[in-house]
Amino acid sequence: MLRKSKIKKLDAAIREVIKEYGLEEKLKETSVLTSWDEIVGERIAQVAKAKKIKNGKLNVSVENPVWRNELIFLKKEIIEKINKKFKEEIVKEIIFR
Repeated sequence: MLRKSKIKKLDAAIREVIKEYGLEEKLKETSVLTSWDEIVGERIAQVAKAKKIKNGKLNVSVENPVWRNELIFLKKEIIEKINKKFKEEIVKEIIFR
């Protein structure tokens, strides 16, 4: 069984490697994609899927034009929810397609 001090050292080592290789931003972006359903809720998640994020631009595939228009009106609120969850500005723009 690992002692707590060894676990803390391992945690610090992993964080250092992530930082050293510049993976922090990519991990945050991936977290946005995997948290999409939780953030927007079940109903929106059924019709809109977060596909990719790069340089603060989140690309979302939307099932139909009616929902696309609805989501455009909710864009600011969705961006705020995402950034609030991660406690920093990860998403600056959402592109609905």
